[in-house]
Amino acid sequence: MLCLRGPHPFASVASDDMNRDLAWGLPAAGGGRGTRLPTPGRGAAVPFLVFLMLAAAGCGKQSEVGPPPATGALPDQEVSDFVLTETDGGALQWKLYARYAATYNARNVVQVRGLRVDFFDEKGDRSSELTAREGELQLQSHDMTARGNVVLQTQEGTRMSTEELHFLNREQKIVSPVTQQVRVERRGDVLTGFGFESDPELRHFEFKQNVRATVRTQSGGSILERKRGSR
Repeated sequence: MLCLRGPHPFASVASDDMNRDLAWGLPAAGGGRGTRLPTPGRGAAVPFLVFLMLAAAGCGKQSEVGPPPATGALPDQEVSDFVLTETDGGALQWKLYARYAATYNARNVVQVRGLRVDFFDEKGDRSSELTAREGELQLQSHDMTARGNVVLQTQEGTRMSTEELHFLNREQKIVSPVTQQVRVERRGDVLTGFGFESDPELRHFEFKQNVRATVRTQSGGSILERKRGSR
């Protein structure tokens, strides 16, 4: 008797226990991959019989031939064109787009690739746009981490760039790891440093360590450089 575990169905669904609006773009592809056994030829009866006996002896250990247990190593759901909208009292806060998203229920996280986040002001107008190669979204708090070519561009023209950034949803604050350098460009001036904190509109921001400023004067067009340590 040969004991095989059939493929497990796979579907993309939105989590009902979220207290925010969660929209899935396209459904995930269903189905799994089965295993095809070769058909024995003439003279192969004895080896094939031994194979059947070994398979029958292992029927009590179905976990060895089936898919791995749900430990968070494999995604529970996968979708393309992922969209998540965050509101507060009906007011639009931000909207996240991703070309690909994978949900890991055991870790309570969604990993995304091709990330873009639009932030909105009090009037509902888009105030800034965040882009990155990849990132993570915490399902309960909606805190985010963006990694790889991270750029935050405001409608007023201020541009921030780094390699890793964290967005704290409740505080509506953007922070960077102290090990990551951040560059801010505004009207010809350039600021670089570590330990960056800001609002999503880059209206009020600060560097905590190793700040360097390159300021363009409005008169002669010369460049002034100032170097400062931690503050």
